[in-house]
Amino acid sequence: QVQLAESGGGSVQPGGSLRLSCVASVSIFSRFAMAWYRQAPGKQRDLVAFISIFGLTNYEESVKGRFTISRDNAKKTVYLQMNSLKPEDTAVYYCKAVVTGGTDEYWGQGTQVTVSS
Repeated sequence: QVQLAESGGGSVQPGGSLRLSCVASVSIFSRFAMAWYRQAPGKQRDLVAFISIFGLTNYEESVKGRFTISRDNAKKTVYLQMNSLKPEDTAVYYCKAVVTGGTDEYWGQGTQVTVSS
């Protein structure tokens, strides 16, 4: 069973920065593609950023140039560096892991990010 634990959320003013972390309890982290999603109140859960097992990344259009996803396979951790935060970035952020070559996916419990003045 894969367990994911997010941390790093909080409250920040517009223009500020946060770094989210997601630690995975898996034996071979490098086999998992990782992603960050977010869900604002009353809205669906949307993909924010994705990183493949090879380190290839892609981003939702509104966060390009502001957010950076990265991974440290030795620490079994994926990060989301968020800069120039805007009020519309306010949401619960979730980490997801998908095993390569399979369909099983796993979710973390989420971490709240609030951007407000």
